[in-house]
Amino acid sequence: MTTISILSDTHGLLREEVKQQLKNSAIIIHAGDINTQGIVDELRSFAPLYIVRGNNDKEWASELPTSLLITIEEVRIFIVHNKKDIPKDLSDVDLIIYGHSHKYDDKEVDGVRMFNPGSCGKRRFDLEITMARMIVEGSSFHIEKIKM
Repeated sequence: MTTISILSDTHGLLREEVKQQLKNSAIIIHAGDINTQGIVDELRSFAPLYIVRGNNDKEWASELPTSLLITIEEVRIFIVHNKKDIPKDLSDVDLIIYGHSHKYDDKEVDGVRMFNPGSCGKRRFDLEITMARMIVEGSSFHIEKIKM
């Protein structure tokens, strides 16, 4: 069993409530718009980190990938910042994690789970401050919403 924290759109802010959640994580996934190397370094101090570059991650983030395809236990995960950058053929993927909109979203499309953890950084409009916890066991996974 692997416990994963999933977050996106921190925009230079790592809230104390988020740090508390990260303490219980074996892995962290960040779907972009980090805004500073300091946030990346702090995230890495909690657990191994899979991270992609967002549209607000400029020169400092040039080494970060724009997308990642990873496997955790037996779950195949594609990570990208903007939903519009998801490739058409992802028949070999179980879960797509994306950010950008700041809106929590969780649905299945053509047999693939599409998931956006929302934003746990700076508040945008009147949107909730959210992230997620995912538990992976073999080829099964469960995602739970965490509100700040």
